[in-house]
Amino acid sequence: MRPLVLSLLVLPAAFAQDADPIFEPGAKLTVLAAKDSAGEGPAWDPELGVLTSGHAGVHRFSPDGTSSVWREKAGTNGLLFDRQGRLIACEPVARRVTRTDRDGKVTVLTDSFGGKKYNQPNDLTVDSKGRVYFSDPRYGPRDDMQQRDAAGNTIEGVYRIDPDGRVHRVIGREVERANGVLVSADDKFLFVADNNNGVGGARKLWRFDLKPDGTVGDKKLLYDWGTGRGPDGVKQDAKGRLYVAGGLNKPNPPAEPAADVKGGIYVIDPADGKKLAFLPVPTDEVTNCAFGGADRRTLYVTGGGVLYSTRTTTPGRVLWPVR
Repeated sequence: MRPLVLSLLVLPAAFAQDADPIFEPGAKLTVLAAKDSAGEGPAWDPELGVLTSGHAGVHRFSPDGTSSVWREKAGTNGLLFDRQGRLIACEPVARRVTRTDRDGKVTVLTDSFGGKKYNQPNDLTVDSKGRVYFSDPRYGPRDDMQQRDAAGNTIEGVYRIDPDGRVHRVIGREVERANGVLVSADDKFLFVADNNNGVGGARKLWRFDLKPDGTVGDKKLLYDWGTGRGPDGVKQDAKGRLYVAGGLNKPNPPAEPAADVKGGIYVIDPADGKKLAFLPVPTDEVTNCAFGGADRRTLYVTGGGVLYSTRTTTPGRVLWPVR
């Protein structure tokens, strides 16, 4: 596809934050890529630019400002570059998790557990040992869900892929519907966005103790979005603060009736769950974010199919390139 050069649109920003700013004073929310090209992701690479999951496949917003389709009809959601610069992708359409090497070779890491197909692999994170954790919710029709417990109850949990290829279920019915996931920099915690968007469903961010063997222990509730749209993708800056996509600008009753849970990026303290700042994003639904740029202080945000960027005061955690 011939690259399309896009003009940049700068939107006014009204960041709510403490006296110690998290977003750069005067920073603006800038539109980088047009609607339908950035439903999820994003993932930053110094050579490729920003990759997002869009209607036509994996889209690329290159460093020179051009936009193109990098991998057609990929059916992806969450994207993440590992420490070798390979793109790990959740593919809910094919119900699998894949790895794309720098030369474009695609390897299926897992497409089933216990002989049963996954629901819809959604988002992922990687720990310091190279183990991949991914969530497996189901949004939409539920008639062909295969992951169930011994009593026949559906499971929308979290799985771990070890470097040797073995797959383990880390979280089952401890959450209602796992979405965004993140392992902390020290491998001590696994943060899980529990986003069941049905009537009365969970809209919570949990922190699980993560053991050295990759299993979880006790959990702590960090933040509850009540009856608004719950949390989606989660990232972390160098100070450990969590950047969580969530909320809706236009309520969606009866499932998500709250009018005061606006759409944007919620910055949350990982210890006590205090909301430290809020970045409003005008297009629903706000799905994810990622850090990038030469100084790692550019925050890329996907919302309503649009790719945005803004600037932060603290570098974000980025696995690739390794520093």
